[in-house]
This record gives sequence, C-alpha cells and structure tokens, in this order.
Amino acid sequence: MTEQLGSDPFRLAAQLSGKNLPPVHQWNPDYCGDIDLRITRSGVWIYENSPINRQRLVKLLSSVLRLDEDGEYYLVTPVEKLRVHVDDAPFVAVELEVHGRETGQRLLLRTNVDEVVIVDRIHPIRVEEDRISGEPSPYLMIRDGLEALISRPVFYQLADLAIAYHQNQEKVMGVWSCGDFFCLGKTS
Repeated sequence: MTEQLGSDPFRLAAQLSGKNLPPVHQWNPDYCGDIDLRITRSGVWIYENSPINRQRLVKLLSSVLRLDEDGEYYLVTPVEKLRVHVDDAPFVAVELEVHGRETGQRLLLRTNVDEVVIVDRIHPIRVEEDRISGEPSPYLMIRDGLEALISRPVFYQLADLAIAYHQNQEKVMGVWSCGDFFCLGKTS
C-alpha cells in the first residue's frame, strides 16, 4: 500500500536513479580563497548580496559543494577550492513522499536543489533542540556530510506519521523508513 502526498505516488521515487554528481571527494585542488557566496538557512543562495535566481546555476553549484574536515564548506573543481558561507545546512528538504506504513514504510525527501533521498541508515534524520527555546531543528543527511534542514511543513508531515517507540529506555516519537527508526523527539 502506498500513502501518497501529492498526485503521483511515485514521482520522487522515479527521480532516484541516474543522478551522477562530480567526484568532488576525489579532487584535491589548492585553496584559492573565499567567494562572496552565502547559503541562507532558508536555502537561498546569495552571491555578492544578490539572490541567485537561476535554479539551474544553483543546482550546478550545489553539485560541486563539499564539507571538509575543517568544518568549512567549499565549491570544488579539479583546479580550484573556494570557501563559501553556509548559515545552517546547505540544503532544505521541501517535499516528502511516503510509501507503505509504519515499520514497513519508505520515506523519500526532495531538496530545494531537486536531490531526492531515501531516508535510511546512510541518509538518517536527526533532530537538534535549541537549548534555550526547545525548538527542534530537524536534518537529513544528503551526501558526504552535507545535510538538509527539513522544512517546517515537511517536519509537520513527518510528525503526523510519527509513532511511539521505546529507544534507549525512553519513550520517543519518530518515524520508520527502510526498516530503521528515526527519532523526532521525546514524549512528554
């Protein structure tokens, strides 16, 4: 059984195959400096204080984005390495597709740069809570240390799917995907 969010229950699933990204993890160019490029918490790419409105350009740039061991984000080509500023996470998860139910379900998320990821052990969901406000910030691992902040509407959809589960001797709420449980928060 497929529960669908949207008109075509397999629209995102069809986008999973055939996405070849450049092998940025294999490239070792010299650091060339900073570029006046910033990725906001809402996923807007800003170059020299102006939003980049060409989605194809944003997708191209995102394909050569890398998070290095120093905790900094870089645009990387075989010959250049330029540091960019990322306010939170470089991507935003903006759409959810659900296949199946409860422990047998499979969750697919699409980012603002049209990468589609199945939530699983390699692409887990994690939630951080603000120490002061308690406000949750949910994230999805996209690739090679690059995460997507899960948008509020998508997080609400995940919360609607959440079930209670005992994890580490605590009762938590979370979702299942690909046979694994992902905690969204503790129960009161």
